[in-house]
Amino acid sequence: MARNRQTTQATPAQKPLVEIPEDEQWRLIQEAGVLRKISDTRKPGETTDNVEPLPLAEEIFNAVVLIMPFTFFLIMMDILIHQQYAQRSTVSDVAQRLLTNFPILSIFVFYTTRHKANPRMQLALFLLSLGVGPRMIWLINRGSWLVNIRQCPQFATIWLYTVVQLNLNWAALSLVMIGAWTWFTGMKLMV
Repeated sequence: MARNRQTTQATPAQKPLVEIPEDEQWRLIQEAGVLRKISDTRKPGETTDNVEPLPLAEEIFNAVVLIMPFTFFLIMMDILIHQQYAQRSTVSDVAQRLLTNFPILSIFVFYTTRHKANPRMQLALFLLSLGVGPRMIWLINRGSWLVNIRQCPQFATIWLYTVVQLNLNWAALSLVMIGAWTWFTGMKLMV
């Protein structure tokens, strides 16, 4: 069966019914908010170049929200490693170690939280995780008890912090790589 197609011939451009000046057209577009609706419908992965940075007070708050639990984690790891090697840990010893480690941890957390979205910071945290994780596992397996007491709490805190701050795909890759290294070298996670 053959179908009959109708062909339409191009008609010359028709003249608009009402002529509106260009400046009036722009005023109507701006009042209607058409451009704002279009700019608000960007894709979720898109970013704009004019993103406003957070106020300093909000950055400090975000850092404090992370500094507190990681400081407690550092203290807990310090107490646990002392208990593991049957060493007495007094309150003054813990306070002295806290006073030396807290400022460094605070500055580190503040600046890494501030620049967490930067791909360079993600790469730096990934590489730091790959350096600290195996070092801590190696210390647990082959280090002396005195070196373990001095270094493992800090390494555990930094390793956990880097995994928390990394994007999920980088964190998973880091843990898989460290797990593969641990399995390949025959190290144990618990002695």
